[in-house]
Amino acid sequence: MVDAQQMRAEGHDATQSHLSLCAQAAKGGTIKAASGFSATEDAQTLRKAMKGLGTDEDAIISILAYRNTAQRQEIRTAYKTTIGRDLIDDLKSELSGNFERVIVGMMTPTVLYDVQELRRAMKGAGTDEGCLIEILASRTPEEIRRINQTYQLQYGRSLEDDIRSDTSFMFQRVLVSLSAGGRDEGNYLDDALMRQDAQDLYEAGEKKWGTDEVKFLTVLCSRNRNHLLHVFDEYKRISQKDIEQSIKSETSGSFEDTLLAIVKCMRNKSAYFAERLYKSMKGLGTDDETLIRVMVSRAEIDMMDIRENFKRLYGKSLYSFIKGDTSGDYRKVLLILCGGDD
Repeated sequence: MVDAQQMRAEGHDATQSHLSLCAQAAKGGTIKAASGFSATEDAQTLRKAMKGLGTDEDAIISILAYRNTAQRQEIRTAYKTTIGRDLIDDLKSELSGNFERVIVGMMTPTVLYDVQELRRAMKGAGTDEGCLIEILASRTPEEIRRINQTYQLQYGRSLEDDIRSDTSFMFQRVLVSLSAGGRDEGNYLDDALMRQDAQDLYEAGEKKWGTDEVKFLTVLCSRNRNHLLHVFDEYKRISQKDIEQSIKSETSGSFEDTLLAIVKCMRNKSAYFAERLYKSMKGLGTDDETLIRVMVSRAEIDMMDIRENFKRLYGKSLYSFIKGDTSGDYRKVLLILCGGDD
């Protein structure tokens, strides 16, 4: 007779098979490597598009939006090698506004793009909390470690120090915790610990007057995904409330937003990004920074899945939202990153 713990560890229970189904069914990104690619030819075409009076935006889009990140880096090198100028500098001087921000974002290596966004979120007056939360809650521990190295190289100081000087209280603590990149990356499930965690969260929040916020931080920032998904199920069983409901009633502000983002990313990361996109466009005005960051950073990873979740959650396609909320070359390039209507 196989005991429950062993079965769980081997991933035999329903949630686990459901998880692996989800993983298998992932559709991936919309931007793929172009075949028959020549970095040198692309570099020449781009130079021609920017030389002299006026700029041929369509030519720029037709190349950069149809290459993947690795190919764009090759183009940048070929541009410098054959022309003796920096492609990103040229793009910045020729383009402007949101269109420029998307194109330059697409030209930036993945980790460096995250690093620059984190820096922007903390630089100057005010803090873009949403950006800090989105990146730190959604990236893998390995990605977080690379972000830390690149941040240090790029700015000569640590990401953690900047977080500390720009945030405070429990929000600071949860970001520092996420930025350590120390989450367990395994899949192992310790049944006793899982039950203990669920009980601890229940006793730290719903069961007592006041909230032991550190307990939420510890469990949500250090345990592996498989473990946490079981904790959430067990938590619901003992408290009769979903963990997200409890976080909403027990915590507040940016700390609450961070814990919710962690739970959502554990449950369904593509749905989390679909919600980020929806919120960036719904109502009056557009949060272009979020819209651009999510479209650029997820295009090669899970944009197809984000689209599917967007349609499921909001009844309309991501394509139609972008089309209605943006215009000009900015709209053109975002719609290509989106990859089609649903």
